[in-house]
Amino acid sequence: MTGSPEGQADVVAGGQVDLVIRAARAVVGGGEVAAAVCVRDGVITAVLPYDAPAPETDEVVELGPDVVLLPGLVDSHVHVNEPGHADWEGFATATRAAAAGGITTLVDMPLDSVPATVRAEALEAKRAAASGRCLVDVGFWGGAIPGNLGGLAALRRAGVLGFKCFLADSGAPDFPPLRPDQLVAAMREVRAFDGVLLVHAESAAALAGRPPARGPGYAGFLASRPDQVEEEAVATVIEAARLTGARAHIVHVSSARVLPAIGAARRAGVRLTAETCPHYLALTAEEVPEGATEYACCPPIRAAVNREPLWSALSGGVLDLVVSDHSPCAPELKHPGDFGAAWGGIASLQLSLPVVWTEARLRGVALPEVVRWMSEAPARLAGLPAKGAIAPGRDADLCAFAPDEGFVVRAGDLHHRHPVTPYAGRRLYGRVRRTWLRGRRVDPARPAGRLLAAPANHLEGIR
Repeated sequence: MTGSPEGQADVVAGGQVDLVIRAARAVVGGGEVAAAVCVRDGVITAVLPYDAPAPETDEVVELGPDVVLLPGLVDSHVHVNEPGHADWEGFATATRAAAAGGITTLVDMPLDSVPATVRAEALEAKRAAASGRCLVDVGFWGGAIPGNLGGLAALRRAGVLGFKCFLADSGAPDFPPLRPDQLVAAMREVRAFDGVLLVHAESAAALAGRPPARGPGYAGFLASRPDQVEEEAVATVIEAARLTGARAHIVHVSSARVLPAIGAARRAGVRLTAETCPHYLALTAEEVPEGATEYACCPPIRAAVNREPLWSALSGGVLDLVVSDHSPCAPELKHPGDFGAAWGGIASLQLSLPVVWTEARLRGVALPEVVRWMSEAPARLAGLPAKGAIAPGRDADLCAFAPDEGFVVRAGDLHHRHPVTPYAGRRLYGRVRRTWLRGRRVDPARPAGRLLAAPANHLEGIR
């Protein structure tokens, strides 16, 4: 799409703005246009034609034709792990990595920190750990576990954006899974205040009796978590959502075999959304080297034949969004050479956009589609109406992205606390040149990220 920007706002005659960014290429209104983006007090006030007269301003930034102005990405699936496991990751390092990757908002998962975010006091401990240390905006999911059912409304009032649960062992003793009947109970609870329940869809019953993974071979790890594990869990989620009318979201879809069920449920009116992750779109089981536990994650990276249907499901709207599932740990917990002992999680926060874009461009997928999956849709899931688009009234969270610039991933260039990644040595395309948070360039020396909570009108009527 080319032409004039959509959704322009009037600039008050004689009014001054803080910043004007002129971009020969900008993703606006679902297409790519030439635009001048005007910012005042951290908010986009107008999106004008590229060569339109601009109001009086303190600063003008001119972007070259090799750069595309994108809305800041929103990553709604990040394990920051602080407090409690700040030696794995932390708010300072995670948000620096996020900003370097064009991510201006992240939502932290409720487990792998101590305490887990399952009660209001745990949320306060997490907010205290994050306060004054974040380079980008941060929101928080709450957890739904057997021990806090009946108390989810109180946790929502405390400020979580929604809830996350597991249907099988999470690997965290303080975050046990829900049985199917408890899943229904949790959905009834969140339905009462129109919240959303995110589900790690692996079935405990389907996992029971599977041969455990061990040793350096990836094939054994993959066999320990076959497609059936996801299929049974997704069926359980769909039935619970159908029965209760609740909003359900399936995290990190890895198996293409669940896509028909998700599509059919949505067509039938079930309130269901789903995500996948960069590693499922870019990596394949066949390429995992012997003993390379940096590839270990749950659910696992599957065979190459599985990958293209995930891309088709994104383009067709069966899958809604792409988020990192950034799940780091101390390097020794990856147990190099032993997939049976390795912590299941991939650190990829800084690389999400270039990984997805590298694969997207090979398939003829345009940048506005990638933006929809990685900014607009995650913002909608998390209930953050000020995020996710370059449009008047939205936060001026932006990034300058050079889509044709190639680079080789080197550990020393990563800002995660531990630069352990399956992408090391891989050639990617798309470099983030600059990131703005509410109209100010992100400065690692001056953390300006805010801690987000549900808008007040979303909390009205929650008892």
